[in-house]
This record gives sequence, C-alpha cells and structure tokens, in this order.
Amino acid sequence: MNTAQTSHWRDRPVLITGATGLLGGWLVGRLVELGADVTALVRDWVPRATLLSTELLRQVSIVRGDVRDQAELERVMGEYEVDTVFHLAAQTIVGVANRNPVATLDTNIRGTWSVLEAARRSPLVKAVIIASSDKAYGNQEKLPYDESSALQGEFPYDASKSAADLIARMYALTYGVPAAITRCGNFYGGGDLNWNRLVPGTIRSVLKGERPIIRSDGTLHRDFLYIEDGVTAYLTLAEALHARPELRGEAYNFSNELHLNVLGVTQRILARMGSPLEPDVRSEATHEIQHQWLTAAKAQRDLNWAPLFTFDEGLDRTLAWYREFLQRD
Repeated sequence: MNTAQTSHWRDRPVLITGATGLLGGWLVGRLVELGADVTALVRDWVPRATLLSTELLRQVSIVRGDVRDQAELERVMGEYEVDTVFHLAAQTIVGVANRNPVATLDTNIRGTWSVLEAARRSPLVKAVIIASSDKAYGNQEKLPYDESSALQGEFPYDASKSAADLIARMYALTYGVPAAITRCGNFYGGGDLNWNRLVPGTIRSVLKGERPIIRSDGTLHRDFLYIEDGVTAYLTLAEALHARPELRGEAYNFSNELHLNVLGVTQRILARMGSPLEPDVRSEATHEIQHQWLTAAKAQRDLNWAPLFTFDEGLDRTLAWYREFLQRD
C-alpha cells in the first residue's frame, strides 16, 4: 500500500454521493482501506450493491437522503465535519435519460449545484471532486477529446453532464469552491448491477446460456476504463487538489486511451469466456454519439497518473467477480 497515500487519507472525513453505484462502491472500499472516515449519502436502498451487501456497511456512516436536497447536504457536511467530497450521484443510463429527460436533468444538474452550494457554505470542505463524463463533450469532429474540446452535449444525458461540468467550473472560478472535475469514459468492473450496460449484461447473458444483446448496431466506439483505475484517478485528483489549490476549476480526462467498438467488446468477452454464442444485434439505440474517446495526456503530465490495468486484465478481474457473484443465485 502506498504509505504517502495512506497518510493523506487516514482519519480524513470524506463524503461520497452515489455510494451505491459501481464507482461509489469501489471508492468507499478503497477509502476504508486507507483509513478514511467515510460518510455515504444513499437515496435508494439497493441490497445487492457492493456498499450495502458487504462488511463495508459496518465501516461507514450512512445518511439516507437525496442529492438535490441542499439543506440536507449542508447539514451532513457540517455535522460530519467533511473535508473532501466525491460527488458521483447521477442518473447515468443513456436509455433512461432519453425516456425521462426531466428527472435526469433534475438529478444531474440540480444535484450538482446543490452539492457545490453546500460546499460553498461549509468552511471545512477543502476539496470537491465532480464526476463529469466524456459524454459532456458531445459529438466532436476532432478525436480524441482533450480538455480544451467544447462541452456541447445534445442529448439528455450528454447535455446534463455538459451543464453540470460548466456549473462546477463556475463555482470554482466565481466563488473559490475547491472543485475539480473528472471526465472518464465507460467504467467496467465487478459490482455493476445495471444489466443493460454492455459488459455486465453480456457476461450475465453468457453465464445464463443466452445470446448477449447489443442494442445499437455494434459500431459505436467507446472509451473503456477498468474501475480500479477509475478509483485511483479520483483519489489522485483529490490529493493533488488538496496540495495545489490552483487546480480548482480544472478538468481532467482519465483513460487508457484504447477505444473499442461495442461489437468488438462483446466478441472479446465471448472469446475470454469460451462461448460460441453470437451477439443479438438489434440496432434499436437512438440519440447516441457514434464515436467517443479521450486523451489522458493532461492527467499524465499534471498528476503523474497512468492506468495500472490493460483492458484484458481488467476484463479478467471483472469476469471472475461476476462468476462468483452470479453463482450465489
């Protein structure tokens, strides 16, 4: 374990919104290992979520609440003397966003400004990490995206992330809120229970002996980042922001800089699982950006960050997690 990192986080009061999600569960686990004093904001009780279904539940403080409730956020930050905030809570499923734009915009945009306003009014908060997304860049003629690319999301989820991203920078530059922004591609790893996502959905289908479903035509290119590399990225940025206040308002891409198409990822999973099944390509997805991928050169330069896992290494660890998890059923 990194001794300097452990020293930084030991006994540090941390608030995580969206703690029952994929990234949230892994981040809570890592912070507990590092000795942080973790408080998790939880809206829906999801018994099978990593946070709620393991011994982690006994090692953190749980607050039931909604990320849009600014007064409650301010209370939590004050009463738990929060020093660092990781704002991960969001409606993250593109299909759901397309069907329910108002709920998505409300959660993703109002939720973000509520966190930032509560942090502005909480004098003990020294770092706020805001989870944006590569989707915030929208459709660009020039790829890969770098941090100077315009934020121009056009569809509901993408637009919500563009707006939240800009609001975070506004709070940092106008009010001095110590906020920095992460822009990552698609996380994958054990613990993702959103079965309509590509990686967990494909793995579950194969383990059930069913053809995996591809809702698009399979040609969409995406940036995939293994979840443990995502956790390292968030911790690295938070540590840097504590040490270097001039980073407030800055955004960073985190990526292994390997972009793959959806069909190719599905076939890779099938091959590593030794399955003869053929994907069921339905071409039903709408309002999706065709090609997206990131350069992480700024994070490599400013933060000395680099991924630790190749795509296939991450995939093997992911497969092992789901094999064990789904055998319990």
